[in-house]
Amino acid sequence: MKPKIVSRRLLVSIMFALTLCGCAAPQIPEPPVATVRPHTTTLHGVTRTDDYYWLKDRTDPEVIRHLEAENAHTAAVMKHVEPLRKRLYKEFKSRLKETDLSVPARDDDYYYYTRTFEGKQYQVYCRKKGSLDAEEEVLLDANELAKGHEYFRIGGFENSPDHKLLAYSVDTNGSEMYTLRVKDLTTGRLLPDEIRDTYYGLEWGNDDRTLFYTTLDAAKRPYRVFRHRLGTDPSEDELVFDEPDERFYVRLSKSRSEKYILLSLDSKVTSEVHYLDADRPQSAFTVIQPRQHKMEYRVAHHGDRFFIVTNDDAVNFKLVEAPVRSPSKDHWTEVIPHRPAVKLDDVDAFADHLAVYERKDGLAQIAVRDLATGGQHYIEFPEPVYTATPGDNREFDSKVLRFNYTSLVTPASVFDYNMETHERELKKRQEVLGGYDPDRYQSERIYAIAPDGTRVPISLVYRKGITLDGTNPALLYGYGSYGMSMDPDFDSEVVSLWDRGFIYAIAHVRGGGEMGRPWYDSGKLLHKKNTFTDFIACAEHLIDAKYTAPDRLAIMGGSAGGLLMGAVVNMRPDLFQAVVAQVPFVDVVTTMLDPSIPLTVTEYEEWGNPNEQAYFEYILSYSPVDNVAARDYPHLLITAGLNDPRVGYWEPAKWAAKLRVAKTDHNRLLLKTEMGAGHGGKSGRYRQLEEDAFEYAFVLDAVGITE
Repeated sequence: MKPKIVSRRLLVSIMFALTLCGCAAPQIPEPPVATVRPHTTTLHGVTRTDDYYWLKDRTDPEVIRHLEAENAHTAAVMKHVEPLRKRLYKEFKSRLKETDLSVPARDDDYYYYTRTFEGKQYQVYCRKKGSLDAEEEVLLDANELAKGHEYFRIGGFENSPDHKLLAYSVDTNGSEMYTLRVKDLTTGRLLPDEIRDTYYGLEWGNDDRTLFYTTLDAAKRPYRVFRHRLGTDPSEDELVFDEPDERFYVRLSKSRSEKYILLSLDSKVTSEVHYLDADRPQSAFTVIQPRQHKMEYRVAHHGDRFFIVTNDDAVNFKLVEAPVRSPSKDHWTEVIPHRPAVKLDDVDAFADHLAVYERKDGLAQIAVRDLATGGQHYIEFPEPVYTATPGDNREFDSKVLRFNYTSLVTPASVFDYNMETHERELKKRQEVLGGYDPDRYQSERIYAIAPDGTRVPISLVYRKGITLDGTNPALLYGYGSYGMSMDPDFDSEVVSLWDRGFIYAIAHVRGGGEMGRPWYDSGKLLHKKNTFTDFIACAEHLIDAKYTAPDRLAIMGGSAGGLLMGAVVNMRPDLFQAVVAQVPFVDVVTTMLDPSIPLTVTEYEEWGNPNEQAYFEYILSYSPVDNVAARDYPHLLITAGLNDPRVGYWEPAKWAAKLRVAKTDHNRLLLKTEMGAGHGGKSGRYRQLEEDAFEYAFVLDAVGITE
């Protein structure tokens, strides 16, 4: 049945008619009002008063009461759309193949994969030995581990080189602080080794007895690497690396050849990589190239050499190689030169080939290079707008490259590609139940023109046959930070929007990495406002080209994308009917002035250090909390996580509190805080479907779609 579209004007008329006939219109409960406790600071001659600074103290009972009152208000306001939310959840779930398995990945004589089962929230980790016809062995059932916990997530998951042990870590509150355990896969029992407060990343030495792991400092920055010997007291673990520079994160990985453990140190603009012989796990790490400000590099091992992707005198990166015995910059030899129109993202090293991951004209591409001949060819993709990423490639001595492929209309697909014969095999395509037919939908890429003349790509998709007359509802998504690319991929939930007449669009704004490194650089630091004006230009183009209209346009973004949402609604609230700001980073000045908060110091190179006047003034000019004003705002749904280590819950809470006092409209302003989760919201696939259904119900209701 075609959804009924109700305009804002018609809704007002209906409400007026209900009043005349004596029918009771829905009563929206009064929202909670946060207590004002002025907190004044002065910097660079500017005095700022923060009435809601106190919300940062989660030990204050009034803070919890306020968040719970906001949650109760949100639930009451959204009660009338509960049937729609349930309908959406049912639709989402109906397209999901609940009992399913991933494509097995070969590792030595084993095939590793995961299963899901109907009604179960989490994955079950499995393997088979020798062949896919062998008996299944369950390594870990996350559903069993999650019992008794509202939140559960697996962090690290690494089998030992001899495949007899499994090291894994779990988080049970969303804080991203993990407890590491080791399971004996022969007996099924846990070893006594238990290491608390670890972070992502753990690696085995090739002796099958030594584990390397990372820990966090007070600001939750991974900064130390420890070496643990199975059977010993973790309190006696050896500290093998300590990074004192607060701009740098420590990260562990292992080369595909399994010869070296790599310890990477990364700031936003600088890299340094150390390596250790995994056959000699008690030895020391050796640096490849000492850090050089604004020089980044990453490493893949092959035989007696390292392949190194670097931006040294190459803004879009180039590929060099260096001997393992003397890998410093003085010994680098160019393999693939810098190309201004192509960004080199990364490489995968195999025994006879290199897989080269690049980005050109906003699209990912994969090249395969024959290491014996130097010949190179590109893998062809069938659609004009798509996403291609590396797959689960565990084997070094393999002629098969596994990659993932998807588009806005093509479900996630796993291909095995023979790098010698150029033949590809589709191993699995996400099965979308309920009769989904990609031929019913149309995807395309269009361009908006930013105020400075820059062409900004927009990927969009909609149901074929709709008329572009300015009456269609639309959802525009954006991010635009850290050089991350928001590549177009398939989301079965969005089908529920398409089938209700929605146009779904992604704005590939500056600050992201879609168009190469200069695209990122022109949307950060003192160029950050380009991100916001690019997004506004995309919205204006969708309206001018009759894809949608301001009273039909909803926007969405999370984390740094939530900052984008906050900035653009301050700048052009008239363009949007509804906004979903997920865990938004909106109190930029206050947060960036507090080095005790996670991410602050490391992100001086992303946003700027407000202790310097130029950055202070620039950030202050766009920080959403600092630019709330007495004006009409769109309908707003703001989410937060009480245990969020990346964006403190108080940022969205303060923003909502300030908006309540300042805004001059009667549109909905809802704050929804997950009281037992972190940055990613609730865990478990069904709980996540419920949250998505809630957000979509808010959007549909705001643009006037009922059924």
